[in-house]
Amino acid sequence: MQSKELLLEAFDRLPSLVRQALEGLDEADLQRRPAGNGNSIGWLIWHTGRVEDAQVASASGLEQVWTAEGFASRFGLPLAERDTGYGHTSEQVDAVKAPRELLQDYYEAVHRQTAKVLRDISDPDLDRVVDKHWDPPVTLGVRLISILGDCLQHLGQAAYAKGLHAEPADAPGA
Repeated sequence: MQSKELLLEAFDRLPSLVRQALEGLDEADLQRRPAGNGNSIGWLIWHTGRVEDAQVASASGLEQVWTAEGFASRFGLPLAERDTGYGHTSEQVDAVKAPRELLQDYYEAVHRQTAKVLRDISDPDLDRVVDKHWDPPVTLGVRLISILGDCLQHLGQAAYAKGLHAEPADAPGA
């Protein structure tokens, strides 16, 4: 197995995790915040897409799907166009509101771009430095693993938050 095949296998698991997290939720469910101040499922899915989109695009010299495919205007959020959610205040988390279908469409578009990038890379590409602001500088391979880890954490949080909202009869293990 080549490195890109392994990376594709890992990233190809994310869309189904997004679908599972969103399945059956309405807009109120998407906005509900665990303990009143945790990140909502809608925010977590949006942020997952934004992080993957921004970082893959930057590392690959591409325009973000967010702007290239018009998602920034489709979402119409009261945030800066390049905002990915890092460091959001509670008010900013509340401002991220979108229907389930739009969240799903955005993540799937991001995944298509990520998969195309991964299909086109070679093992030597993974050693290319993409960020000199760190010591040691960050390579494409390290950045991709970092993106994957971040996405998995946020999607795990979304699944957990969804479980918190489940009716007792619907909860796993009930």
